[in-house]
Amino acid sequence: MTEQDHDTRGVFCNRTLNLRAIKAIGYDMDYTLVDYHVEAWEQAAYERVRDRLVHRGWPVEHLRFDPEMVIRGLVVDTELGNLVKANRFGFVKKATHGTRELGFEEARAAYAREIVDLAERRWVFLNTLFSLSEACLYMQLVDLLDDGKLDPSGPPINYRDLYEIVRKAIDATHMEGQLKAQIMADPARFVVRDEELALTLLDQKHAGKKLLLITNSEWFYTSAMMSFALDPLLADMKTSWRELFDVLVVGARKPEFFTTRAPFFEVVTEDGLLRPVVTALRPGVAYFGGSAGEVEKFLGLSGDEILYVGDHMWGDVHVTKSVLRWRTALILRELEQEVAALASFREAERGLATMMAEKEGLERELSRTRLSLQRATSGYGPAIAEPRGALHARVQELRARLVTIDAGIAPLAKAASELSNPRWGLLTRAGNDKSHLARQVERYADLYTSRVSNFLRVTPFEYLRSPRGSLPHDPSTPSGPPLVPALRTT
Repeated sequence: MTEQDHDTRGVFCNRTLNLRAIKAIGYDMDYTLVDYHVEAWEQAAYERVRDRLVHRGWPVEHLRFDPEMVIRGLVVDTELGNLVKANRFGFVKKATHGTRELGFEEARAAYAREIVDLAERRWVFLNTLFSLSEACLYMQLVDLLDDGKLDPSGPPINYRDLYEIVRKAIDATHMEGQLKAQIMADPARFVVRDEELALTLLDQKHAGKKLLLITNSEWFYTSAMMSFALDPLLADMKTSWRELFDVLVVGARKPEFFTTRAPFFEVVTEDGLLRPVVTALRPGVAYFGGSAGEVEKFLGLSGDEILYVGDHMWGDVHVTKSVLRWRTALILRELEQEVAALASFREAERGLATMMAEKEGLERELSRTRLSLQRATSGYGPAIAEPRGALHARVQELRARLVTIDAGIAPLAKAASELSNPRWGLLTRAGNDKSHLARQVERYADLYTSRVSNFLRVTPFEYLRSPRGSLPHDPSTPSGPPLVPALRTT
């Protein structure tokens, strides 16, 4: 184990990246440059959407946001009204219907022939922490729908219809602006000010990097949040957050910002008045809309000269990597809790690994003893040295030892499956395999870390190298091929 394995604030590298070669670093704002108290923000969002559904006439006044019900990286199955956790191959490993956890047999019956394919409309991937309140409310509403309590006298709705209703209610809540007005009125309640953020950005700027802010949020909200998060930290330098950024884009409409062409508008007043841009972009000016292609043209840069940092797996990382070939960094705020949970479980993990190795050895010996007994009983193959009675006794002994070791493994395996979240476990694991989220991170994020200020630990001049890849047949890995003993023959 390396020191980085214990570092909850580490910057983790999937693909080797020389930061000296990066000429510009772009940032998302929400949950990236501006970190939120997740439970406070999501509860506020949840309550406003719930109240909107009360006005629809639905009996949902009693519902409450449960921060433990949902984690990022899960997938909503809008066909069955389920929430699922899939492994990297798309096989479902855990599932709930509404808020009820499905047992092993029930989940297998539902998904034995199904693969989670995010290209299909049926599946909704929870890309960001903003998804938590949405998914929590949806799963609670599935329970009410099953009980016949939603629009009982109206036309029937299915689980897909229900999701669309929730989605539209959330969009309408954001469009009204009341939620963001609530946050702007009391930012200390909702925003986690990172005391190291300003120094991180100053290091990058003075190292010659162009800094970009590209956010979907409106100007009035962006200005308020960035001022709260950064201006107190910059006061001694007699500067403000706006002077840090060479390019400042609000209302960017990501991911379309990275895939389409659209005009820029200049933000000319603090309340967000816009006017069309008829000349080239200018440094330090706030713009609305536009496209990544125009930003590249303004900077004279493209592709792997630009690093983009954001928290949204699809809108910030996947599309940016796939379309523009920008280098990417994913902000996973939950990673600190995940790394800490893994570290706290390390001793138990070693004990579990020891018992599993013993179990595998016993299972291997049992299978080969059974085969020897089969050959001896049926009278084929090489002559067997041991009499059949001894082989029978050996089979029973091995089975008894496996029962004993399974009793020791079970509580540790259960504890491992509940690390970080008692229902869903770790973000990056699904059983013994990588989770669907981990596969997305591995495929599209060159780097991942828990917060922007972690870049202080690597400096703007670092050469970040990914670890050597391994495959199951690699003898240097714990899962490398076992040395299988030969059958006992004369």
